[in-house]
Amino acid sequence: MNEYSPPAPSPVMAQYLEIKEANPGCLLFFRMGDFFELFFDDAVAAAQALDIALTKRGRHDGADIPMCGVPVHTAEAYLARLIRAGFKVAICDQIEDPAEARRRGGKGPVRRAVTRVVTAGTLTEEGLLDARRHNYLAGIAEAGGEIGIAWLDLSTGDFALAPTSEPALGADLARLMPGELLLPERMLTRPALFELLAEWKPALTPLPNPRFESEAARRRLHEFYGVGALDGFGGFGRAELAAAGALVDYVGLTQQGRAPHLRPPRQVMPASVMQIDAATRRNLELAATLAGERKGSLAATIDRTVTAAGARLLSEHLAAPLTEPAAIAARLDAVEFFVDRPELREVLRERLKRCPDIERGLTRLSLGRGGPRDLAALRQSLGETAGLRDMLAEPGLVPLPERLVAAQRGLGEHGALVERLRRALAAELPLFARDGGFIAAGYSDELDEWRGLRDESRRMIAALQARYAGETAIGALKIRHNNVIGYYIEVSANHAGKLGPEFIHRQTMAGAQRYTTGELADLETKIASAAERALALELRLYEDLVGEVMARRAEIAAAAAALATLDVSAALAELAAEAQWVRPIVEEGTGFEIRGGRHPTVEAALAGEGRGGGFVANDCVLGDDRIWLVTGPNMAGKSTFLRQNALIAILAQMGSYVPARSARIGIVDRLFSRVGAADDLARGRSTFMVEMVETAAILNQAGARSFVILDEIGRGTATFDGLSIAWATLEHLHEVNRCRTLFATHYHELTALAAKLPSLACHTMRVKEWKGDVVFLHEVGAGTADRSYGIHVAKLAGLPKSVTARAEEVLSVLEKGEQGGALARLADDLPLFRAARRSADPPSPESPAEALLRETRPDELTPREALDLLYRLKALAPE
Repeated sequence: MNEYSPPAPSPVMAQYLEIKEANPGCLLFFRMGDFFELFFDDAVAAAQALDIALTKRGRHDGADIPMCGVPVHTAEAYLARLIRAGFKVAICDQIEDPAEARRRGGKGPVRRAVTRVVTAGTLTEEGLLDARRHNYLAGIAEAGGEIGIAWLDLSTGDFALAPTSEPALGADLARLMPGELLLPERMLTRPALFELLAEWKPALTPLPNPRFESEAARRRLHEFYGVGALDGFGGFGRAELAAAGALVDYVGLTQQGRAPHLRPPRQVMPASVMQIDAATRRNLELAATLAGERKGSLAATIDRTVTAAGARLLSEHLAAPLTEPAAIAARLDAVEFFVDRPELREVLRERLKRCPDIERGLTRLSLGRGGPRDLAALRQSLGETAGLRDMLAEPGLVPLPERLVAAQRGLGEHGALVERLRRALAAELPLFARDGGFIAAGYSDELDEWRGLRDESRRMIAALQARYAGETAIGALKIRHNNVIGYYIEVSANHAGKLGPEFIHRQTMAGAQRYTTGELADLETKIASAAERALALELRLYEDLVGEVMARRAEIAAAAAALATLDVSAALAELAAEAQWVRPIVEEGTGFEIRGGRHPTVEAALAGEGRGGGFVANDCVLGDDRIWLVTGPNMAGKSTFLRQNALIAILAQMGSYVPARSARIGIVDRLFSRVGAADDLARGRSTFMVEMVETAAILNQAGARSFVILDEIGRGTATFDGLSIAWATLEHLHEVNRCRTLFATHYHELTALAAKLPSLACHTMRVKEWKGDVVFLHEVGAGTADRSYGIHVAKLAGLPKSVTARAEEVLSVLEKGEQGGALARLADDLPLFRAARRSADPPSPESPAEALLRETRPDELTPREALDLLYRLKALAPE
């Protein structure tokens, strides 16, 4: 008895299974005609993620094969959703024309191959990226007992390396916010990295350990850049090279061997940028608000850039403020240049608005993913460089600041390329080169000829028919076409004898004869292939244009970088002029003197509400008194004051003007913030635990050049526990960390430390009491607060009057001391029982005023009677 064996898969399904096996961990987009199809588990996962129909196609191993698909022409939108959902997608395209496959006969299906693997860190398409943010692919590696990190933006070609360490790695990743993070599998088992890697789990791509071997990585980089040594790029350590080599290898794998344009790697030393951990970035809302939105963040507040590349460079500067005074001064010089020249700034920004994003267009072209519109973008942007270069070369502008001299030089000379692209490209351009029609008329005589044949075939056939009819004197002669014999000449049987020897018989029909001529056959051949040949020639011309661009890609990349630099400098100048910001003085040392400082985001929000002058400016001078203990009521502005000074330090060191009357800042090498309350339930952390973890990071890492802001340390636990922690923290900051600190608290007992700690000064948020209400002045002054006015804030929040009244009673008792006995009396005198006692008491008698009001009918009063009533009520009021 024969055992049953399932039928073998179809040739197409066998091809699919083979390609799928070679690309584990990816959804496989399998091209079939006008659709990308997905099968088996891929189809189930994609259908759920994309909310599309799940169907079936055939059977495999005795079961139906799940299937779903997306149209090729809209695949990019679906790709974006899958990438955001955390998937990797392998694009399997047809690499053979179906007509060629048919000519091969029964020798298998159309040839297909994976042309690229789309991952979160290797996106290049415009529709998949945020134009104003970098999309980094990062890698970490260890070698020789050290850790290195490398990152690149495939869409722009930016590439950098840095040494790092376990404690610093979190801050590095928070600065870069990579879309994808590569690491060797062995690093997943390092206990010290468990919590950090758990935070980055959605972005992690673990790879086999050998891919991070440092010597292999070095050789890979040598080969990629065509050099024999990397010393000219920087003195990289083994761990940095291991990480960088893994990135280049991964890019090669995902791009299926296509070499992208990557700039030479630059080294970023940890000491060259301000270190800001993830918690501080989140608390200060640098790139996004606590709600996760860009609107309302510092980045959105200061962004006046007019180009996508400029916006990315601004974000990069904001994420990594500098720590070298000379480099900061160079950026500020460029900003000041444009602040002082508003007319030049306006004209330059208008020119920059006409510059599309050529950084990303250049990458798409280098990877074969570009199109005619990318060439047009290059033509447009590079065409503006000559005018910008001449503008900066005006005699009255010499000498230019150092950064603007470099930018002027980087703009380069692209006249020949711009002119060729101007002649070559048509006015209306398709998205893809394969669609044709993008080469301008007159650029290629041969192309014009083929297009003429393609577009004028009917006219040419009609002209030939008219000539033949005239020459033969057969008015009924027709030239027709069918799919069997192509073009033919048809005459009635009665006229067949009138045709000369050049007419070759093709077919005899009932009542008609069909002929051809050598001339008609030649014309038919030309017409049949004209469209095909026109498109093929256009594609060859397109490749020629791309080839010329690639030959000049280093110069074009330099021009793109120069445009971004000019945009950032002019944008920050526009912001400074618009918001009346000032140039800060950034120097060595630990001074911190802000006069008339303002919170940039809050001030912008008030201006947006029409209250431009509503923000109250405050001074902050940290010198001999390097720690300010700030007390004061809720809602008075303590947190705003703390944050604004941290933001001013960031703005100054990124090379921006600052919202203040004047600012002198000693370099801040590390910035820490413990502000706000939030839990982390996913990791089992209460609000208080999160507060303590962040405080521990500050106390363990802050040094003499650090700047620390802390708000309400210890408030998440019992009163005496919290006070004790805050007390000890303040002492540690003073005696051990010795850093500049703004410490806000409601523990007024801490002010006693001012007598013990010589570098601590007490300041308070001023308030004014007026007729039982509290007016917040939002001013910081020397001194201490004696009350927190929490019950007043509770009233503003809308707590029931019975609750706030009872709270005032409790507070009055507690403030008299003897808390033990007072608490017992309060518990015995609960409001519930007091209310019951009050309900048993007889009602109070009605007053004369109440009786008068009860008898009054307001709708019946004349104006004079109403006035008399007011006087009578006034007379009844008690003195």
